[in-house]
Formats: sequence, structure tokens, C-alpha cells
Amino acid sequence: MDRKIPVTVLSGYLGAGKTTLLNHLLGNKQNLKIGVLVNDMSEINIDAHLLEQGGLKRTDEKLIQLENGCICCTLREDLILEIDKLADLDLDYIIVESTGISEPIPVAQSFTYQEEVLGIDLSAKCRLDTMITVVDAGRFWHDYQSGESLLDRQQQAVEDDEREIADLLLDQIEFADVILLNKTDLLEEQALEQLFSLLQTLNPEADIHQTEYGKIDPSLVLDTKKFSFDKASQSAGWVKELNNEHIPETEEYGIASFVYRKRRPFHPERWMKWLEEWPAEVVRAKGFFWLASRPDTSGLLSQAGQSLAIEAAGPWIAAYPPDEQASLRAEDEELEARWHPVYGDRMTELVFIGIGMPKEQLMKGLDDCVLTDEEMLQDSTVFSDPLPAFV
Repeated sequence: MDRKIPVTVLSGYLGAGKTTLLNHLLGNKQNLKIGVLVNDMSEINIDAHLLEQGGLKRTDEKLIQLENGCICCTLREDLILEIDKLADLDLDYIIVESTGISEPIPVAQSFTYQEEVLGIDLSAKCRLDTMITVVDAGRFWHDYQSGESLLDRQQQAVEDDEREIADLLLDQIEFADVILLNKTDLLEEQALEQLFSLLQTLNPEADIHQTEYGKIDPSLVLDTKKFSFDKASQSAGWVKELNNEHIPETEEYGIASFVYRKRRPFHPERWMKWLEEWPAEVVRAKGFFWLASRPDTSGLLSQAGQSLAIEAAGPWIAAYPPDEQASLRAEDEELEARWHPVYGDRMTELVFIGIGMPKEQLMKGLDDCVLTDEEMLQDSTVFSDPLPAFV
């Protein structure tokens, strides 16, 4: 096949307006033959029903329904198989509407390398063109600050799916080329502008458009040629801050970000106490930390709304045997540049994004968590460690 079929993927939490957007695009497709893949987690396939009522059967499009599951996990193989079938049809374009609980990264990965079990290489037939995330302006803060998991809301993909809704919302926002802030008629102007500015800070690379009822010029979401896996993987605001690409503050709405960097480890008890009193003004935090009681392992902190998790990010290079350290430093200029003669690559780098954050107060609180000069001389085994074990 000479020409690869461009694909747009629609993501967004349940009820954000993906189906309304899809119907709008199909109604304004300007003679394009569009294949549509709908993935609906409900048994009655409401989204597919709406599509049929919207006239899909009277057009050149082909509709494929995936039942009982979500693209991000159980049905990824089905997704690949069905898109492979669509790609063999005489189509100009393919639109995938993923379920509201789907994470976009696994969907994007389906287009970037050969699926070994199935032996299908979608990249030979298709070109992932645009990753769109639809955000519900009216419900964003309610969902983001709810502290609920998919399990709490009985929206889980599988029986033990305990993903936090706030984490899912950010996964969808941070890995998008285009963000549609939909249902803008439900917010007052100032609240809408503040939310718009926050989305810009969470994903500075994305084009953000305000919409009502999913109405948008199709040229802004179809055949944009915007998607690049490498670029999307680095598009999140917290990643840019860690890479020293500072995001400008929007002082009018109090939205700001900063990086806390320290060449000293946290005292586990003081760090735990600080985490338990998490500042409400912080909307998003992510990064790596050095814990005095676990000197060989880098910790990863990730916060979204009321969801806060710590886990292992892998061993510090400084914990490797000396010959391996030397080899890795020789291969990596960036690692070599930040290498400390005593601590190696051990350091804390945490990004904070928030609204009305008392930066100086937060910095002081974090400084109070690090070891004192006297504590730096002590062995790591002497520190009492109440933090959960790293996974």
C-alpha cells in the first residue's frame, strides 16, 4: 500500500463528549470515507447505538464494535485486529473512539511496532495522526478532586481495576496532541479561563480548543500530522520542568510550577509527615526522590488530585558496581554532567504544579525534611522508615 491511512484517536473520561464529537465529525466529513472503531465498555453499547441513529448505516463508513472491555488492556489485541481489517478497506481515514477509562499510551503503542503474538504491523498500513483528549469543563474539578477510583464508581475494566480517576484524567491530558475543553457553556468565564490555563501548564505542547457540543472545524483534529510518539512522551508539563524547560506562570489565575532539587536525602519520618499534610494548592506533582533509609533505590512520587503514590523508579547508578558506573557515565553526557563526587546521581527532583501555591513555604517545608549535617554522617540503617514499601 503506497499511502498509509491516517488515524485519529479520541480519548476522554466517561461523559466528556467523545461520541458527540464523533457524530459532529461524521456529519462534516466532506466526502471522506471514514472507518470508525468504537470501543464501549457497557453491555448495551450505547455509543454504537447513537452512532447508528446518527446515520452511520447510511454512509460509506464501516462500524466495528468491541464489547466488554477497554482498549488499554483486555482488548488491545482486538483493537489491532479490527484496525488491521479496516485498513484493508478503501478508506480515507480511520477514527478510533476509545472507552472513557482507556489510557492513551497503550493505544498509541499499537501503531508503533509489530504486535508479536498476532504478527500484525499496523505501522505498515496506518499512520497515527492525532491523539485527541476531550475534557468535560463542567465536571473536571469534581472528578479530579473526588479521590475516587474506577472501582469506587463501578467503572472498572476488570474486576480488580483500582486506577484512580484523577490519574486517568491526567494520563489522557498529558499524552494528547489536541485537547478539546468541551461543555464550556457550563462554566463562568473566569473559571473557564483558569481551567484552560491549567491544561496549558499540564501539557504545554497540546493545541487546546474550547468547544460546545463537540463542534469543531474537522481540519483541527483530522489529518493534522501532529502525532509523534517521542514528542508526546515528553509533552507533560512536569517532564518539561525536569528538563529545565520552565513553563511560564499565568499569574492572573495563580497557576505556577517549580522544581525542588536537593543533593541530600529525605528523612523518612519527616518526609512521611509532610506527605500526610499534602498542600491543597498543589494540583500535580511528580518526580524522583532520595530517601535516606533506602540509599540504593530511587523513589518516584506521583500525585494527581487526592491520589498520591510512591514507588521504586529503579536503582541509583551510584549503587552499581564501580566498573558499571564508569561505563554508564562514559556513555551518557547528561549523567556525567550531574554526577556528584560523593553521592553520584542520587538527588531529589520534584515538580510541583498548582494554583496559588505558597512556594517559599513549600520549599522550607521540604528543606525541613532533608537530613541535617549530623544526620548525613549516620548509617542509613539507623533511620526509622514508616513509608510504604516500594513496589
